[in-house]
Amino acid sequence: MARTVVSDAAIAELAELLAVVDGGTGDRCRCEGWPTILIYGTTGEQIACWTLHHQSGVRGVGDCDADLRDGPALTEWLAERGLTRSRAVQEELAARRAEEDGRRLRWVQAAPAGLRDAARNVCTPPGPDTEAWSTRLGQAAARLAALAHDSYPDEIERIRALIAWAGVTARESTGGLKWYDMAVQQQLLAEDPDHILAALTVRRPNSAQLDGAAQLFASLEWTGAYGRQLPEPLRSTLIEHIRTHGTEPMKFRLRHGYYGAERSA
Repeated sequence: MARTVVSDAAIAELAELLAVVDGGTGDRCRCEGWPTILIYGTTGEQIACWTLHHQSGVRGVGDCDADLRDGPALTEWLAERGLTRSRAVQEELAARRAEEDGRRLRWVQAAPAGLRDAARNVCTPPGPDTEAWSTRLGQAAARLAALAHDSYPDEIERIRALIAWAGVTARESTGGLKWYDMAVQQQLLAEDPDHILAALTVRRPNSAQLDGAAQLFASLEWTGAYGRQLPEPLRSTLIEHIRTHGTEPMKFRLRHGYYGAERSA
């Protein structure tokens, strides 16, 4: 396990990097933390044990964690002494943030005509005040739904536009529905289910619409209310699309009896 020993003048340098924001966070992180900093007195006795958490906080200086004043500087100081784990974690987190930013951008760019500005408000990331963010999200989602109805008053055309937008999620490598994806899915679930089926059969759906259909028809809300059996020719069209162009999650659901397909091992 990598370790380093600091003494003499280097102690003052490390002390500066361990400066914390007064008052503490009022909470304690549940993870063990890394690395552990052991403080010894002049006679060799241990007088303190601190752990770093998420490269931004420290535990051991009070009854709760405290935020570091300059976490990145401490991360680089540790890396210079062979303790590179903190920097590696920071680089990984930065890559994840970049991927999340890219995913939100792709979702906004895929919004149907006239809905892009409203979509930006829906996909704003959560802030420190989760209750206020949740309220703003609900308001933004409601405005998006109202604008969708105004921009696409014909229900069939609105459904076709929204389900193609929902198809963007099905192709994301990170998987799962984000809060902004749910805003579109909830709009679709609020539509008349017979009209959703009609929208996908009145004209042959394109690839994006079939992706969105695969996403919608496998949701718990849809299968719980309407089951998994789809009418023909939509059933055959969707199954053919999934077998030929589907992602692994789509094919997994197909093998397990979704979309009215026969379940296979």
